[in-house]
Amino acid sequence: MRASESSITQFLRMESASGILLMAAAVLALLSANSPLQPYYAWLLDTPVEIRIGALQIAKPLLLWINDGLMAVFFFLVGLELKRELVEGELADPRHIVLPGLGAIGGMAVPALIYLALNADDPAARPGWAIPTATDIAFALGVLALLGSRVPPAIKMFLTTLAIFDDIGAILIIALFYTANISLSALAVAAACLPVLLVMNRRRVAARSLYAVVGLIMWGALLKSGVHATLAGVVLALFVPMRSREDPERSPLKELEDDLHSAVAFFILPVFAFANAGIDLSRVGTEQLLHGVPLGIALGLFVGKQVGIFAICWLAVRLGLAPLPKGVNWTALYGTAALCGIGFTMSLFIGSLAFETSGIERVFDERLGILLGSLASGVLGYLVLHTVLPRNTTVQPRDKA
Repeated sequence: MRASESSITQFLRMESASGILLMAAAVLALLSANSPLQPYYAWLLDTPVEIRIGALQIAKPLLLWINDGLMAVFFFLVGLELKRELVEGELADPRHIVLPGLGAIGGMAVPALIYLALNADDPAARPGWAIPTATDIAFALGVLALLGSRVPPAIKMFLTTLAIFDDIGAILIIALFYTANISLSALAVAAACLPVLLVMNRRRVAARSLYAVVGLIMWGALLKSGVHATLAGVVLALFVPMRSREDPERSPLKELEDDLHSAVAFFILPVFAFANAGIDLSRVGTEQLLHGVPLGIALGLFVGKQVGIFAICWLAVRLGLAPLPKGVNWTALYGTAALCGIGFTMSLFIGSLAFETSGIERVFDERLGILLGSLASGVLGYLVLHTVLPRNTTVQPRDKA
């Protein structure tokens, strides 16, 4: 048990540090896009990168290599974490997942409804409905880190588990709603990788190089198929065995997860944030601020997340479906729900998918709503938790009412 607690503690510390680094990357992107460095920032992201093998050609600007390539590694890590949690982690025990699972449902449904209510009459804007449904666990834990040891472990576990369900929801949304025209031949190549992976999983093959080769083939096929290529990372992760055939004490999945965590937390996600958060604020006026897309995203994250999560958790506890986490009162739960409105990484990613093929001249920038909604949610969540959490960590938080 002690080793497990140590592993969880290390994970939370790494996610918190990653959240702080994400903040720095986002600020650097905004500075770059609103300074004399702007032409160089745009030039860097537009730099063409091409790979050609015979008739097979993948030519994209650097920005899309980051979003389609590096983020596939991020989704691979998400898939590894999901499988581990489902097999032997928090998600393996139904008692630990009812409340955050229900909260995640409310936290995805209400923001989407708010967004659609504000954009129901605009067919060009409706594809962005899923943008405010996401929670950025690294950013949220980064805010919690500012409160230090005052934060009860139950809050961190509730937030982490809810974010895992959010990730599952985001993966399903991307797979079902954000696909382009399907190429059946490319999809067939990707599907042909599945029996190979199944055999490797059943034989508990631990060789990483084999998974890397099959994963690259599947990623390239999905990239050409119209199904978003990052889903290859999730699918590949589900076939990585929990235990090695030669050494049952060895876990190839956990080894990969440990090795990738630092690279994803301290390189891939900050690079993604830097590449996607650079908004030219000189072009932001009243029309952009009040446009249905950024307004719907901001209100979805700031209002929808906290209302959806808190309301459904309150209802679940009142109906006896789940208890409040140990040492957490209603005010602390509300502050945690507010923090879940920090969408950032996954919201930016879904936003890049929602409008990438719109082909229209847009007067809005969805990133503006993401940044405003995430910032407001982070500030509110921090202030509520800073007020309610005790200075002495041995004392349980009490409602002031």
